[in-house]
Amino acid sequence: MGEMVRGSMHESMAVGIDVGGTFTDLAALHDDGTVVTSKVLSVPGDRAQGVLDALMAAEVRAEQIDSIAHGTTVVTNLLLERRGARVVACATQGFTDLLELRRQERAALYDLSRHHPLPLVSRECVVGVAERIAPEGVVQALSEATVTQVVSSVLALEPETVAITLLHAYAEPIHERRLAEALREEITRRGLTVDVITSHEVLPEIREYERMATTVAEAYARPVVRRYLSGLTHRLTERGYPAPRVMTSAGGTLTADVAAVHAGALALSGPAGGVTGAAAVARALGIPRALTIDIGGTSADVGLIEDGEPLVERGGAVAGVPIALPRVLVEAVAAGGGSIAWLDDGGALRAGPESAGALPGPAAYARGGERPTVTDAHVMLGTIAAEAWSGGVHISREEAVRAMRTIAAPLGVSVERAAEAVIGTADATMARALRRVSVERGVDPRGIPLIAFGGGGPLHACGLAERLGMRRVIVPPYAGVLSAVGLAMAPERHESLTSCMITADVWSDEALRALLDTTRRTLDAGNGAGEASSSHSHSHSHSHAHDLTVRWTLRARYVGQGYELDVPVTETDTVTGVAQRFVERHVARTGFALDRVVEFISLRTTLSGTARTIRWTRASEGVPSRVRGHAVVRLPDATMLVARGWTARPLDIGGWMLEMDA
Repeated sequence: MGEMVRGSMHESMAVGIDVGGTFTDLAALHDDGTVVTSKVLSVPGDRAQGVLDALMAAEVRAEQIDSIAHGTTVVTNLLLERRGARVVACATQGFTDLLELRRQERAALYDLSRHHPLPLVSRECVVGVAERIAPEGVVQALSEATVTQVVSSVLALEPETVAITLLHAYAEPIHERRLAEALREEITRRGLTVDVITSHEVLPEIREYERMATTVAEAYARPVVRRYLSGLTHRLTERGYPAPRVMTSAGGTLTADVAAVHAGALALSGPAGGVTGAAAVARALGIPRALTIDIGGTSADVGLIEDGEPLVERGGAVAGVPIALPRVLVEAVAAGGGSIAWLDDGGALRAGPESAGALPGPAAYARGGERPTVTDAHVMLGTIAAEAWSGGVHISREEAVRAMRTIAAPLGVSVERAAEAVIGTADATMARALRRVSVERGVDPRGIPLIAFGGGGPLHACGLAERLGMRRVIVPPYAGVLSAVGLAMAPERHESLTSCMITADVWSDEALRALLDTTRRTLDAGNGAGEASSSHSHSHSHSHAHDLTVRWTLRARYVGQGYELDVPVTETDTVTGVAQRFVERHVARTGFALDRVVEFISLRTTLSGTARTIRWTRASEGVPSRVRGHAVVRLPDATMLVARGWTARPLDIGGWMLEMDA
């Protein structure tokens, strides 16, 4: 939690707005790098109103704002709540059960009662298509009679969207294009409003299951995302504000119009802003590698910074749904300040996944909440002061105590001991996520700092660091609203993905450079506005190609492997050099190399603008030079707990460095 920080008025500013389940945070970044922030309670059922409330609280005039970047959890929420569009899928005959078969792995290795979430499309809504393309070419042609029959069957199921995933369309999309064309013609003839989405446009890459799951997720989310962004854009523009840009999972921003047709790329829109802001802090401090944790009211988001940048990977699942698009590495766990504490059937204490949210909120908010939360535990222990806070919240210790008794009584302990246990339970959940992000990727957390932000990050940082053997914690400036700061700084970004499927021993240097040049020119031509064959693009209608930096990444593996590594490539590279770079990365990640040929799977091309700069402020004169734990420090937009055995000192850029005593 925090209070509004005001700055002087300037001619223009970039605004970042992070809409969370409990709070909506705003950061306005002026041209000279100064920052204005605000924090308000989110409005359940009307996230756009929270955005408007945050703008009003910051007291920034519409004519001052050059751009608004928005981080949204709308895709994550609709996947969690299963309230997306009615999708009908088309798949090659014999492959209509892909979503049910998955990868045939167990949901939990040792828990036979656990099941994977149901697919977004039921089996009854998957239509088989009599066609077949193999690596050697067309095996079974897509006849006009088949096209007519499939179109009729699909529309008889009354879809809101149609997802087409045909075998090997990443390499040859001719059948997908013909079927999509016929569907769109018939949809138009009938006067319907139904999107038709093809896999070669969404994810032109090998692996049928991931390609189909990602295409279906795009189809499932697109209508909801379009309605949400259309409504938000209307409510902003009618008040004179600019139309919003939207943060993608990969850390760049898109115009609202383009984001509306790339819904799958928004699955981790909100958390990506926080890691982007944390990376800027790490660069300012000269720290190349760090773990990050963003603890909000509803969830905690864990990330990793490598070489001063957020680690971007492809793949992963959101709410149990595989979405194989580039994303900033973020693992979210339900352990925020609003996470409700409860006892399971065996009498064990749990915290989350259910959250009190913004309404009624934790019991301490005195807004009708009666069940104990992590925030109530902090109020109980005095680490969150019982007084007025930002967002119109007034903290009541009496209400927190009343709620905590419902846990303490059945456990037979004092309310203070119950509060400590609730915080410890939440810390254990977050520590497991931090280990998954670091240790499981070969990163030793003991030698790097933890950057802790969000309303609850500085409260839990020391406890989490101790659990992982970490000795340094950074609490950045603007800690409580750092996700919004990251959104305001985030550059525009356009991407394309092109399948290549070729081994290093037969690929020439000239062919590699020709592919790099082709993908760059394709994005340059329309600044990402158009779609080339076998690629998907993100665009910005007002961008200028000469302001953008191009980067290429080849996805590579040893022939026969079931996983790939991303390898950066430049125009001056040779195929042999890129293959050797893959081998070096493979050794660094796995500890061994194989005597096999390297195979290239796909090429990702990224055009990125320049991130806005921020003027990190020096510590003010009134800040103590050293704080020894146990101590609670009230920050402008959060609360910091310096645990026993830790010492905090202010940083020149603002914020704090906490170190474990020797």
